[in-house]
Amino acid sequence: AKKETIDKVSDIVKEKLALGADVVVTADSEFSKLGADSLDTVEIVMNLEEEFGINVDEDKAQDISTIQQAADVIEGLLEKKA
Repeated sequence: AKKETIDKVSDIVKEKLALGADVVVTADSEFSKLGADSLDTVEIVMNLEEEFGINVDEDKAQDISTIQQAADVIEGLLEKKA
């Protein structure tokens, strides 16, 4: 995934989980290690869908556990839309 997509996903995750500026979020960051529970993860996916204008099906959404995975799914869906 592109760096800008990863950065945007990171920003959304940080905002959703109310993480401090000192928390480093990278492409490999796992939602669960950042303090997200399953409900937070669902809400993150919903925020990403809204932000990027995409629709992630439930099966794919359940496979997303890192920033990188989320960014890859987003870009894959955006390519299909294009």
